[in-house]
Amino acid sequence: MPGAPVAEPVEAPAPGVSRRGLLGFVGAGAAGLALGASAGLAGGIAVGRANAEAEAAASVYDFYGTHQAGITTPVQDHLHFAAFDMMAGSTRDDLISLLQDWSYAAARMTRGLEVSASGAVGGSPEAPPDDTGEALGLPASGLTITFGFGPTLFEAAGDDRFGISARRSPELQDLPAFLGDDLDPLASDGDLCIQVCADDPQVAVHAVRNLSRIAFGRARIRWSQLGFGRTSKTTAAQSTPRNLFGYKDGTANILSDDKPALTDHVWVQEADQPAWMVGGSYLVARKIAQLIESWDRVRLAEQNRIIGRSKGEGAPLSGGDEFTQPDFAKTDAAGAPSIDMAAHVRLANPQHNGGARMLRRGYNFVDGNNNLGRLDAGLFFLSYQRSPEQFVTVQRALSTDALNEYIRPVGSAIFAVPPGATPGSYVGAGLFA
Repeated sequence: MPGAPVAEPVEAPAPGVSRRGLLGFVGAGAAGLALGASAGLAGGIAVGRANAEAEAAASVYDFYGTHQAGITTPVQDHLHFAAFDMMAGSTRDDLISLLQDWSYAAARMTRGLEVSASGAVGGSPEAPPDDTGEALGLPASGLTITFGFGPTLFEAAGDDRFGISARRSPELQDLPAFLGDDLDPLASDGDLCIQVCADDPQVAVHAVRNLSRIAFGRARIRWSQLGFGRTSKTTAAQSTPRNLFGYKDGTANILSDDKPALTDHVWVQEADQPAWMVGGSYLVARKIAQLIESWDRVRLAEQNRIIGRSKGEGAPLSGGDEFTQPDFAKTDAAGAPSIDMAAHVRLANPQHNGGARMLRRGYNFVDGNNNLGRLDAGLFFLSYQRSPEQFVTVQRALSTDALNEYIRPVGSAIFAVPPGATPGSYVGAGLFA
């Protein structure tokens, strides 16, 4: 199962896995990778590396398993997310070989190894190295690499480029437009995605850099995002983190040991379609700009009212502590609801959304300043669900959220995340069976 420590590295590529694409890091991928690559990086390297060194023995997660790692795995401190488009003229064989090469490299990097046996320094001095080398000497640092397929991989403008349109999941549709969306098409969508999480930001960046390099000639980065400071937890042992508005985030998140909730709300089941997605999940990625300067001028009582929780302890305004269930029927002395009718906590709660729940793995981001001199910052929201309809239901309920005055969704994407790979195979193999 993903999240279980492993000890033995896999040195040899899986049968049939090509090595094409392991040499040469040039072209459009490099330009795409530069997006956001400096923001938040320097400040976190020292702390992230110290934590990774101290916990190296317990921070190796197996790439292979029933489910892909990076979903229920304990949420790491750093994220590098990248969406890719297949190159014009690429073939079905190109797509399959890319997924094989990516799986081979990911299985090595998640164990703290270089992308190939020759790596950064073991090959010919007259040829570019297989590995870029910036992670040499660093432990695996809890690295997980999770792959997903976007709607356009199956059909783009009516073109079934790879002969897989008939196998597209009926659930994998473009998300509908939501109130308040101000989406940048250059920061949305994509044929493929890679979610890389680690406790050392350099390890995370190294993984995306090398996977992009491997993709050269077959796929290129469409957009990417760095994240820091997780905004959710997936284990009871993890403390509840805070978002950039200063509030605890993810108190009621689905946890990795809640098997009934994972079955009902996260993992695609045998009764669902298509069969190749059983054991997988659907990933929604949303880049949400937070209007930091405006929020910082709001009085504390009003901030609490908007969220529906206290800023300090994170308790619902109906009383209790952080983990007390909100009492939406409770009123104050004046007869008004203790938790405002437009409070985020009320509108997002499963009680008001037909029981819809999601597993969240979001991160904060700061991409410097915008052209007005304000912080270009916010939440990179990531949620996993058995059906995208769970996200759509909750998002539509948030149309009257008082928080909407202080946030603006600027990027959006949806991906089918297939089940985990088995040794000797690769992620997504069931799609082509």
